[in-house]
Amino acid sequence: MRQGERASLVDFPFPVLVCDIGGTNTRFATLRDPGTPLERGPRVETKDFASFEAALAVVLPGLPERPRSLIACVAGPVAGRKVQMTNADWAIDGDTVAAEFGLAQGLLLNDFEAQALSLPAVKPAWVRSIGRAVEKRPGPRLVMGLGTGLGTAALLEVEGRYLAVATEAGHMDFAPIGPEEEAVWRHIERGPLGRVTAESVLSGPGLIRLHRARCLAAGKAAPEFDEIALVERARAEPGGKEARTLAAIWLLLARFAGDLALAYLAKGGVTFSGGVLPRILPFLDEEAFRTRFEDKAPYAALMQDIGTEIVIAEDIVLHGLAAIAARPGAYAIDYAGRAWT
Repeated sequence: MRQGERASLVDFPFPVLVCDIGGTNTRFATLRDPGTPLERGPRVETKDFASFEAALAVVLPGLPERPRSLIACVAGPVAGRKVQMTNADWAIDGDTVAAEFGLAQGLLLNDFEAQALSLPAVKPAWVRSIGRAVEKRPGPRLVMGLGTGLGTAALLEVEGRYLAVATEAGHMDFAPIGPEEEAVWRHIERGPLGRVTAESVLSGPGLIRLHRARCLAAGKAAPEFDEIALVERARAEPGGKEARTLAAIWLLLARFAGDLALAYLAKGGVTFSGGVLPRILPFLDEEAFRTRFEDKAPYAALMQDIGTEIVIAEDIVLHGLAAIAARPGAYAIDYAGRAWT
């Protein structure tokens, strides 16, 4: 046990299967022992299976060894040992999974809770600084990602252990600044509650929502294609209106991330991970991003000392889950209420 680390209430017998369960894909990897490299496993489409148990029944026979424990992060709100996915029909009950597959232990985490807990496992080669590199300092760290929604979480270090704080910051109201944004905001599609939230524009579906609003504000017809086609068109025509929308997304993200960094005094930095951001990286103006991020008078000087970076490696959350399996005592998780057995 390392200095500052507490004895854990739980152990994860090896091999440990780690899973990243999303609304579109479910990814698997195996950790045979605490000191061995993580072995990538299969990736399956979530919609192809009626339940997580059905997917496991197909995946397990192809693994090199039968796992004795399972740690999974899931796109949905976790309540103890259970989770109902937000963008899929899977309802996962850890007790049921453990009994059906003979597992000695297991744990469910929310997807961005897991992203935050994965930050200590991220290697320097897996990230790229946005703007100048800023030395990480002690203090809260934030992680954000744009997928089906806008995921945000914070990581704190308390008495030598890592504590994740999940948030629903994506559902905060997001107001326009300046006449150009005000003109666009009039045309942004409101959801059933009639609000424009950060997630309304800072998400996968938000890309096309913002683009349609920008077209309407310019007096042009709203396009009928989706966000996937939007990115493809932007890549094909880097100087076109689709590319300009993706550049605008980065600036809006910088503004929102700066607000959250100020709210948390996130001196440990802000990390953008997963989702659509790596695919729209060519449209990032780093200098403009940092200018917008730091524009928080009277705290511009404080903001200059908060670093911003983006994860460029794939599936870092699987490495984070493996780190929890190897050193559960390093993480402030309610194992008594959440571990399966």
